[in-house]
Amino acid sequence: MSSTIIFGCGNTLMGDDGFGPAVVDKLNGGGTLPDGVEAIDAMTGVREYLFDYLLSEEGRPEHIIILDAVDFEERIPGELFCIESSSIPAKKIHDFSLHQFPTVNLLQELEAHTSIRVTILAAQAEYIPAEIEPGLTKSMKSAVTKACEQILHIVQNQQNEVTINDV
Repeated sequence: MSSTIIFGCGNTLMGDDGFGPAVVDKLNGGGTLPDGVEAIDAMTGVREYLFDYLLSEEGRPEHIIILDAVDFEERIPGELFCIESSSIPAKKIHDFSLHQFPTVNLLQELEAHTSIRVTILAAQAEYIPAEIEPGLTKSMKSAVTKACEQILHIVQNQQNEVTINDV
């Protein structure tokens, strides 16, 4: 059983939406994750994992870290930042790329009704195409490297609370 689960969310065929899976690939390829930490490419199916954790106490991690690309107007492409599930603006919930409802609701319920701590580490997308077009932009490739460093910092300091100011 892992104490921390990292979920990379996104579609690698849709430009910068592949940010989450790219971070997971790099984390798993580097052999730098400590014992008790698992990184999973959830693609666009993170809801199933979250729903299972909500319904069953068995196998729950202590901490879930969600990695995803977002499109917030006030952010710079490749910018990395933490988001609290409760602070996602109502107008953005439908385009938050954790792949729609009920994901945001599930995250909020996990935080409210379980002992699981949730961290959402997002990167501002530069380009998400309308049709299939794999590959990250230069700014998002840079965000992948920074996200790996931040994830390692988070998991190595599990006792400390992660806040938005930590990123």
